[in-house]
Amino acid sequence: MSAIGRWVTSPAGPMTTHFWGPVANWGLVGSAVYDATNKGPEIISLPMTGTMVVYSSLFIRFAWAVSPRNYLLFACHTFNVG
Repeated sequence: MSAIGRWVTSPAGPMTTHFWGPVANWGLVGSAVYDATNKGPEIISLPMTGTMVVYSSLFIRFAWAVSPRNYLLFACHTFNVG
């Protein structure tokens, strides 16, 4: 079996929520980056930013603790906090 075939059928491959959940989360990151670069700072909500930092910090830990490790989710939430 090829490397792509092994990845497709792996426990973290594209046939699982282990893959598609983080992909959907990257949409939120993309939206936040778009807003930050194309709109003024007056639209930034400090309570929402604080909530996102706490939420992403918790999910960084979750992404590291699950088996198999979810590196895509880990990267997404690390980007949110950073």
